[in-house]
Amino acid sequence: MTSSRILLRIAALAAAGLALAACETTGTGPQGPAAMTPPPPMTRSEAAMECWMGTEKGDARMNLDKRADIVDRCIEQKMKGAPAAQR
Repeated sequence: MTSSRILLRIAALAAAGLALAACETTGTGPQGPAAMTPPPPMTRSEAAMECWMGTEKGDARMNLDKRADIVDRCIEQKMKGAPAAQR
């Protein structure tokens, strides 16, 4: 065997080794355990922000007191699914 054939085989083995080394096998990719963690529970301030933003779009002309009542009901609905510590 000539030295050029040996170098070619070594280069091919090195390229194959690099290609395999780039493969991810730890399970931390998009389908790994980090992607399956549930979202954090909703806090009361997050619920309030979402509810007020919702009334800004749909009920902007409504009386502020009525909008506040709608927002309070919306917050209570959103917090029903939250743990008791977050209420």
